[in-house]
Amino acid sequence: MPLSGTALGIVLVLVSAAAFGSGAFFVQAPYDAGMEPLAVLFWRFVSAAAFSWGFLLLSGSRRSSLFALSRRRVLVLVLLGSLYVGNSYAFIASLQVVSISMASIIAYLYPAIVAVMATRFVRRLEGRRAWVALGVSIVGIALTVGGIPAGEVPPLWGLALAFANPLIYATWIILQARLAGERPSDGSRVVDEVEIPPGDADVTTDLGGDAPDPSPAAALMTTATAAVYALLLLGSGGSISPLEVPGTVWPALLGLGLVATALAIQTFYAGVKRVGGARASLISTVEPVYTVALAVILFGESLTPIQIVGAALVISAVVLAETGRPDTVGERADEGA
Repeated sequence: MPLSGTALGIVLVLVSAAAFGSGAFFVQAPYDAGMEPLAVLFWRFVSAAAFSWGFLLLSGSRRSSLFALSRRRVLVLVLLGSLYVGNSYAFIASLQVVSISMASIIAYLYPAIVAVMATRFVRRLEGRRAWVALGVSIVGIALTVGGIPAGEVPPLWGLALAFANPLIYATWIILQARLAGERPSDGSRVVDEVEIPPGDADVTTDLGGDAPDPSPAAALMTTATAAVYALLLLGSGGSISPLEVPGTVWPALLGLGLVATALAIQTFYAGVKRVGGARASLISTVEPVYTVALAVILFGESLTPIQIVGAALVISAVVLAETGRPDTVGERADEGA
C-alpha cells in the first residue's frame, strides 16, 4: 500500500470518528426546543437515508452494486438496520440527563464486551486478553462514574440508558457476525475475526466473503432504521410531519443525519478499504477523546482528575481488545515450521 494511500485512509477514519463523535452535540438544540428522543432519531435517520440514497444514485457503479445484492443480503441489511434502533435510542436518550463526556466514555465499553462475547459466540481470542480488557474497562468506568462531583450525579434512568448503549451495540455486532456465518473456532478451521466498527456505525463491516459496497448498505440500513422509528413515533402518539418540527432545529437535525451518520459511515468504510478494519477500529478510538475535548470547549464540561484516569483506562482497554487478534491456523503452522 503506497504511503499516500495509507495516509489518506488514516485521515478518512479520523474524519469519520470526528463525525460520529459530533452527533452528541447536534442533539442539544432539538432537546432545548422540546423535541423528544424518538422524533430526533426519526429525523436523524430520515435525513441520513435521504443523503445516502442521493449519494448512491449519483454513481452508476454504486447503483450497480445495489442491484447486485442478493435477496438474502438485502434482508440481512434491513434486519440489522431495524435492530440498530435499540442502540441508537439508548445513546441519544441518555444525553437528556447524562453529560456528553460521560456518555461517550461509557459507550466505549463496547469493544471489550464484544471481545468477551466473541469467545462464546463467534471466535476466540488467545490467552486472557479479552477478559483483561473487560476488567480494565470496568475499572475505568468505575473511576469515571465514581468521580462525578457531589450534586452532579445524573438520574439512574439516564445512567442505565448510557450503559445499555454499549451492551446493545456489542450484541448487535455479534449478531452481525453470526448472520455472516461466523462461529466459534473448533481448532480445526479458520474463522474470520469480528471487525469492530466505531461506536455509532450504522453499517455492517462484513456480511460474508463478499461484503457489499457501503453505499447501498448504508442506504438500506438507515432506511430500515428510519422506518422503525416512524412506527415507534406514531405508536407513541407523535407525529412524523415536518411541520411539527421547530424551524430553528432543522440545521441541527440535518447535521445529525448528514455529518454524524451519512458522512461518518462513508468516510469510515472508505478508510477501511485503505488501512484495513482492525487498524481503522484502533484509529477510531480517538472518537471519545475528540468528543470530550469538544464538550469542554463548547459546553464547558469538565472531568475530574480521577475521571480522566478512568477515561484513559477505557481507551487502553479498547486498544488491548483490538490488538488481540488470533493467529490463523495456517499462520501458526508456518511459524512452527
